[in-house]
Amino acid sequence: MTWLVWAIAAAACVQIAPNPLYVAVVLAISFLVVSAHRLDTTLARAFPILVGLGVVFALLRVALTALTTHSPAIDGTPEHLWFTLPQATLPQILGGFTVGGTIEGDIVLFAAAQAFAVVGILGAFGVFNAVASHHELVQAAPRAFHEPGLILTVALAFVPSTMRAVTDVREADRARTGGRVVRRGRLVRLTVPILESGLERAVALAESMDARGFARQPRGRGDRASAWLGLVAMLALGAAFIALIGRASEAAVVAGVIGVVTLLAAVVLASRSSGTSRYRPRRLTRLDIAVGAGVLLAPLGLTLVAAVWDQTLYWTAYPLRFPPFSLAPVVCLVALAIPVLVPPLPVADGRPREAALAARSELAGAS
Repeated sequence: MTWLVWAIAAAACVQIAPNPLYVAVVLAISFLVVSAHRLDTTLARAFPILVGLGVVFALLRVALTALTTHSPAIDGTPEHLWFTLPQATLPQILGGFTVGGTIEGDIVLFAAAQAFAVVGILGAFGVFNAVASHHELVQAAPRAFHEPGLILTVALAFVPSTMRAVTDVREADRARTGGRVVRRGRLVRLTVPILESGLERAVALAESMDARGFARQPRGRGDRASAWLGLVAMLALGAAFIALIGRASEAAVVAGVIGVVTLLAAVVLASRSSGTSRYRPRRLTRLDIAVGAGVLLAPLGLTLVAAVWDQTLYWTAYPLRFPPFSLAPVVCLVALAIPVLVPPLPVADGRPREAALAARSELAGAS
């Protein structure tokens, strides 16, 4: 829960202060937190890959924006023209907009700044993926989200295991051929063992879940009521969306409120209808609460800075200039680095050891 608070606080900081300089500070703090508290799991080691994927999508967004967005020209020539590409106009069925033409510096740089903010948000939740135990995350989820959370965790766990199977099959194939590259039938020799190992893991997982009685509990009245409330919530939210399209703001607000209230009621009823057993659950200590409260100072401080009209939190390309910088927002963002000052707990298989938990409890009691 403390790491979830950290991720939400970091993402909120990026939203409040999307200035590229401040987003860079958030990303730097994210790398520091990961280096200090990363778990020794395959999913935790995927943090650079997640940030890299965010950079790839950011570059794609910048390219599409540069090719399809053009500012009004002054005296026939844009003010910050870089170069001109051949242009083509798409048919009306595909939007009818122009692709290509002038590539302008202010549009490219502003799109890059917006894409960089998206990378900052992905980095914040990538930190949560690297430092939090997914097993404990499923345990801490409300009862209504237990089955979807467990299925999602299993699906994510199969990704690194499949990549490991690909590596093992390649090494086995290389050992059979004595290191000699054989092109004929290579795809079949690689694909069939990967599928067989994947099916074996799936069958073993299904047998294990069936032996533990997964999803065998009969549905009660609370489950049926939550299902009907969930249906009403979906219909109400859909009606609110349609009302927004039709510019009926009052009807949209009423339908949206009904949808949100019924959805919360469905979650509460589904969670109370049947409980889940938790094996050795971890309790929030005073240190956890102190760290969570400390990192919340960052978005709260940025909100106060924005309230006094600090114009450095935002950057626009009109007029085109270097992003402004101020010391007050950076001081607020330093609160996100509080977890770096807390010594990490020894972990085994992504879960803290009982001895470390006992020592932590003693430290919390002594404080």
